[in-house]
Amino acid sequence: MTFDFLSFRFVFSALETVAFPAGQPGNILRGAFGLAFRAAACTAECPGVGCAHAPSCKYARVFEPASVRPGPSGLKNWPRPFVFRAAYLDGRTIEGGERFWFDFNLFDTEDPPLNEFAQAFAEMGKSGLGPSRARVELVSVEQRSVSVSLAAHSTPTRKLAVDFVTPTELKSGEELAARPDFGVLFARARDRVNTLRTLYGPGSLDIDFRGMGQRAQSVRMTRCDLRDVKAARRSSRTGQIHSIGGFVGTAEYEGELTEFVPYLEAAQWTGVGRQCGWGKGELRLGARP
Repeated sequence: MTFDFLSFRFVFSALETVAFPAGQPGNILRGAFGLAFRAAACTAECPGVGCAHAPSCKYARVFEPASVRPGPSGLKNWPRPFVFRAAYLDGRTIEGGERFWFDFNLFDTEDPPLNEFAQAFAEMGKSGLGPSRARVELVSVEQRSVSVSLAAHSTPTRKLAVDFVTPTELKSGEELAARPDFGVLFARARDRVNTLRTLYGPGSLDIDFRGMGQRAQSVRMTRCDLRDVKAARRSSRTGQIHSIGGFVGTAEYEGELTEFVPYLEAAQWTGVGRQCGWGKGELRLGARP
């Protein structure tokens, strides 16, 4: 089995000074992209949620996927089929004339609206980014196809470090986990890959979900160096304030990790936990001694 998707790198040149406040790069980019993409893909008369044309609308397919077609039983809120990767912009100010970039991973590969994406990213630069709506110019776009094998590696892994790069929240049952115990981390990574593959790819994973989950519980956490980050976003549609905080830092694990590593490798691209669409839940795998 594999997990396949498209990854883009968009390079911009700042025409004015652009500020990316701490905790906000993913939120800023997602909001600007959503407005520009809707303008590129919809008519001016589109009423938004509940539009009768949603099943054939490219904007709805990306931003309101639950309105396009039925999904797996019990899945109320569909994950959007993309994430932004812009952690290095966190808290940075880009001066006029300076270039910057961000990555955009797209998990819907059946019929991606690439022309509308290109138009939207070009237009969102003209509309401006950040609190001051600073103008930027699209310079280049790099695209590549990525395929992550979900088969266990031939080389055994007994130890693993995981860096939580952006604020992360993991649910355990109906509650938020106080720390990323491996059983919880693996379950959320596996379920996210499975959901994206089911909704936007070739179908659900053919694996022993229960058995793998039980085996993951035996992996021990040997280090937990985390701190909480407070951040919030304001909905442009409702005006409500929503928390987009969580923990960042490093956790280390020890045990029979080999069969689980591929799912965490995929999670480096998908993110893990709540609100991945706002740039949360980005992780990177560290040393494997």
